[in-house]
Amino acid sequence: MSLYKYLTIDVLKKVIAGSIKFTQPGAFNDPFEMLPELHIPAGFSQAQISINFDVVAQRRDPLISELAVGFKSDQCSDIASRDIRSSLNNSIGVLCLSRNPESLLMWAHYADEYAGAVIEFNEEHDFFRGKIEVEYRVARPIKDISTYVRAEQAVPIAELCVKSKQWEYEKEVRLARQLSDCRKVGEKDGFPVYVMDIPQDCIKSIILGERTSREHQKKIWNLIKETNIALSLAAIANWAYEFRLEPIKSDSPLSQTLPSVSPRTAHIFEDLSCSLGDVARWTMEKHPMSELVNKTA
Repeated sequence: MSLYKYLTIDVLKKVIAGSIKFTQPGAFNDPFEMLPELHIPAGFSQAQISINFDVVAQRRDPLISELAVGFKSDQCSDIASRDIRSSLNNSIGVLCLSRNPESLLMWAHYADEYAGAVIEFNEEHDFFRGKIEVEYRVARPIKDISTYVRAEQAVPIAELCVKSKQWEYEKEVRLARQLSDCRKVGEKDGFPVYVMDIPQDCIKSIILGERTSREHQKKIWNLIKETNIALSLAAIANWAYEFRLEPIKSDSPLSQTLPSVSPRTAHIFEDLSCSLGDVARWTMEKHPMSELVNKTA
């Protein structure tokens, strides 16, 4: 099985180099992230709230302190939820992944409008221990405040990974980690930036976008040509709203297996002073499809 991440080329380079970002919940693009509606019974003191979350545990069955859909009370509010999420911003980072490698919307939103890439990971790798399947619902969950009162058993962070059905196309899977286990490398949009080391051997393949520049295609090829990471290009297909994958490199190093050369990918190898470069230059100049498949508008 595989997990995927849509990203820009700059972020892709960082992942190849061995680091990946874990984002605080408050920095996500969905303002409802990890923000259930809370029921606070009369007389309950805010001072009683004490957060104790487990970042790798799975959801409990049945869910503790979750109230029925449609439950209404004057004691329901998301103010306390916002306070809890603010606390989580100081302690928890989340890596967002997907099971959907073919989403036109995600290519546009997260992969630099098709100029970025999709990276494929091996979900069986130990790095993805404790992965969380995001749950999609029509109704926003309502929880009793007792969910957040410190008890012997920590609350799984997975129970906060609930989103509106409108996001279901993302088929999202998450990793949550303590920021204390991450490394701070800067700041962006008012939030500290935290990363973790990620082993290269958990990367299975990279798919470059239809609009990824030739310069960036060459750079990514050079970064992974002697690795076991496969490489391809998502080119517009001649049918439907789909892409066809143009293979560039197999999951073997260049020293073991030669890359694939087609009119759509030949430019990656055009500067090589060897037989591979000769084939690439011939393909770009003489192949009957070279002019057509490389049109960019």
